Amino acid sequence: MPAAPAAPWSAGSLIQASYFVTAVLFITGLKRMSSPVSARSGIVWAGAGMLVATLVTFAYPGMSNYPLISAAIVLGAALAWWSGKQVAMTNMPQMIALYNGMGGGAAASIAAVELYRGGSGGAVGTTLAVAGGLIGAVSFSGSAIAFGKLQGLIKRSIRFRGQQIVSLLLLAAAVVHGVLAIAHPGDSSVYVTGLLIFALLLGLAMTLPIGGADMPVVISLYNALTGLAVGFEGFALHNAAMIIAGTVVGSAGTLLTQLMAKAMNRSLGNVLFSGFGEGSAAGGGEVSGSLKPIEASDVGVMLAFAQKVIVVPGYGMAVAQAQHKIWELCQLLIDRGVTVRFAIHPVAGRMPGHMNVLLAEAGVPYDLIGDLEEINGEFETADVALVIGANDVVNPVARTDKSSPIYGMPILNADRAQNVIVIKRGQGAGFSGIENALFYLDNTRMLYGDAQKVGSALIAAVKALS
Repeated sequence: MPAAPAAPWSAGSLIQASYFVTAVLFITGLKRMSSPVSARSGIVWAGAGMLVATLVTFAYPGMSNYPLISAAIVLGAALAWWSGKQVAMTNMPQMIALYNGMGGGAAASIAAVELYRGGSGGAVGTTLAVAGGLIGAVSFSGSAIAFGKLQGLIKRSIRFRGQQIVSLLLLAAAVVHGVLAIAHPGDSSVYVTGLLIFALLLGLAMTLPIGGADMPVVISLYNALTGLAVGFEGFALHNAAMIIAGTVVGSAGTLLTQLMAKAMNRSLGNVLFSGFGEGSAAGGGEVSGSLKPIEASDVGVMLAFAQKVIVVPGYGMAVAQAQHKIWELCQLLIDRGVTVRFAIHPVAGRMPGHMNVLLAEAGVPYDLIGDLEEINGEFETADVALVIGANDVVNPVARTDKSSPIYGMPILNADRAQNVIVIKRGQGAGFSGIENALFYLDNTRMLYGDAQKVGSALIAAVKALS
């Protein structure tokens, strides 16, 4: 007898194969995002994985409400496209906080739907849904506060005596309601509501006391929590795509949080429960000396006749959108035979990679950019360190003053260059709220003004020497 024809693939097989493809695309995308050279293609790979996971959802057995799902996807995609095109690079951290909060809120909403209908995965599934709902709600409300702080909507941190005890009580109340929801799956609406309310309040209580300087670490932490929440919901719903996406996001966010805390030489507990990051609360010893201003024409001469210049970009460059002018200046110097390098601190700006993205946007070759460990030894051989809007990441008190809140934080050794030029709009302190001893050193000169306008003046000064 002839062999029976092979049975066609079932919908379940197609779904599982699609999820395998999704996993490969996510992991490949994440791998490529590890380097600025391939980061753009990494985003495309990961986006393709998300597209596959989204489309295969329509093949799920028992799926309904296709018009509503389609409308939500189209509306969400349109809003994301528009906001992504409109947002300035300086506001990207706020956007990340906002979108991360949406992810946490989505995970909490999925948990709420699953729990309100009594759960479908037994005790284990209900427990995972409770955990995902709690973590997702904390990430949602905490990310909303982080967005408000970075956007300037929340001007100050809110602290009061016994604040940590209040947070612990809110956590305990959320856990108790979660346990009751697990124990009474058929009559748990009151407990589920209590779980979500106390979790949302916990996110607020955790984030309101944290100062603005620590917001990048907090956003990274909430990103990890959102991934964890999505992963839990994936297990509860037996959805491989959610498990894969949540695991990737959670693990990457956890590693990033650890790296950022290490770059600041602080523990995560210190970030969450100390007063650092709020200018009014920052301490440290007195800074002696005086600020010594300089004119752009003099700096132009200094740069033009230098042998080696190291540029240290910071958030001030991002605010002024000066990266294009600075790179134009550097190209002029390179044409004159000057060696030019860019030094990037891990927490420069308001999110990891902020400066790298700005420099890539301006067309700076990646081989001219060095991270802290790679370039710190070169400052002693530099004729000029050109500091543009950077502050705390070049403050030498981090090496010398044990009373300073940034003591022990690895910094860029800009102070060890022969000459230091600091481009700064005014005489204000950094994001941590403390004075920068670098500005008062004998080899430092202050070039005041908007970084973009100063960059234009330096370009004119260098060209005048040709």
